[in-house]
Amino acid sequence: MGYVRVEADDEYVKQHAGTLRGRVELLPEFEDALDGVEKYSHIFVISFLHKSPPEHRTLLKVRPRRLLRLGVKEEELPVLGVFSTDSPVRPNPLGLTLVRLLSREGRILYVEGLDLFDGTPVIDIKPYRPDYRAETYSYPDWVKLDARPSI
Repeated sequence: MGYVRVEADDEYVKQHAGTLRGRVELLPEFEDALDGVEKYSHIFVISFLHKSPPEHRTLLKVRPRRLLRLGVKEEELPVLGVFSTDSPVRPNPLGLTLVRLLSREGRILYVEGLDLFDGTPVIDIKPYRPDYRAETYSYPDWVKLDARPSI
């Protein structure tokens, strides 16, 4: 369907995940499928995490490693089931990223808030709607450590 384009190497993307500006470039045959998307402020990008090694598909437990950037020591990180995290380690390497849609030019969407590598295949795009929002929710304490500015 398309690809993510960011002007950064993989290490930079890892360190700045969720804050990057870039593009979602659809293949020409899907351009008409974008009609009306520019009316939305945010979209979900569903992607295939193509750089995830095959051995990651067999792991069921991980540590939320991005907390290492905040100075948390690895041995202090909780061991969690992969479905309790947004780790790229998954039985099915699918990514779900909510990004701000900045603009559209033909089949190219300019976005902010990416956490995907340059060249990541895009499987689908879905618009964000108000009814997707949970009014009340809960989450574990370790998630509070990694609070990022909203996009």
